[in-house]
Parts: sequence; C-alpha cells; structure tokens
Amino acid sequence: MESTTPAQQTESIRSFESTIRKCETALAQMTEKRSNTTLLEKRLNALKIGLAILENVWHKQPFDCSPQEIRESQEVLSGLLPPIERSYAKSKDGSPQKTLLERRLKSIELAIQAMNEST
Repeated sequence: MESTTPAQQTESIRSFESTIRKCETALAQMTEKRSNTTLLEKRLNALKIGLAILENVWHKQPFDCSPQEIRESQEVLSGLLPPIERSYAKSKDGSPQKTLLERRLKSIELAIQAMNEST
C-alpha cells in the first residue's frame, strides 16, 4: 500500500469518521421521513468497512469482513469518487470545501487500495 505519513493517516481516518457521521444523520432524517434508504445504507456500510480496513492496516486494529463484503464495499466507494471529483473541480482554491473534498478523495482512494491488497 502507498506510504502515508502519520498526519495523512489521521486526516484520512478523520475524513471517514466525518463522512460516516454525515451519512448517519442523513439516514436518520430519511428514515423519519420514510424515504428509501437502501442506497444510503450501502454507502454507510461501505464507509464503515473502508474506515475499518485503514485502521487495520495502519493501527493493527481487528478487522473481520468477508472477501465478498470487501468487494462490494470497494465497488460502492469507487462509485463515490466521480461525484466527489466533480465537486472538487468546481470548488474554489483554498476554500475549506476544497480541502474537505481533497481529504475525502484521498481517504477513499487509500481505502480502495487497501481493499485491493486484501482480496
């Protein structure tokens, strides 16, 4: 896996945690409104697996997922990259939004890379 500094590792983990919190909030709101939550549930699960695999690789924390779950998560995370890249391209240089999107892209790419190496 690509070599990362401790600072990059911390940023990536924080990015995943932030994204997971946002998805959990959105899921709660959608559930309350009785909206279809299937897609958001898949994304949330993929994000949790992505975070878990990075914590396993970098901090040797236990990780227990089947190869099938990892492949499915990898596909979902790969599907998140294009819309994030479009938002990143539209954001203004130096803006907090651009920084957030840059970290989110990097963390997802690192998780996908770790998933590739684990399957």
